Amino acid sequence: MERAVYYLHSYWAYLVVLVVVLATVNAIIGAVTKKSYEPKDFRISLFALICTHIQLLIGVVLFFVSDKIVWFTEGVPVKDIMSDSTLRLYNVEHPLMMIIAIALITIGYSKHKKKLSSAPKFKVLAIFYPLALIAILAMIPWAAWF
Repeated sequence: MERAVYYLHSYWAYLVVLVVVLATVNAIIGAVTKKSYEPKDFRISLFALICTHIQLLIGVVLFFVSDKIVWFTEGVPVKDIMSDSTLRLYNVEHPLMMIIAIALITIGYSKHKKKLSSAPKFKVLAIFYPLALIAILAMIPWAAWF
């Protein structure tokens, strides 16, 4: 089961990165060009939100079944996790930063829905989505991707 969840999490991540990049570029272009906010823009930002939340759910399952996660292994002290860069990445840094990235996308999406005109909608998305994208790209375990 761990292998299946691992592959699902890994391959879904490609979709997540693609959609968040698309939503980020769309938001920045909309903010810079002052274009009108259309249903297409709403769908792009919503799809980014949905994809990242699905990835979070898959990641939570993986967190509890992966052999790389040693929080629940008896006899592994926290100092050993924190002193090993690979263990620290999979047990602390990656999960924490991805949760922060998803929180940024969720906050940005929620705030933009409350705005009444196009410019503020795009501005909110152009602030929160790029921050989330940076967090995602910074914490992807690139060595495991290729």
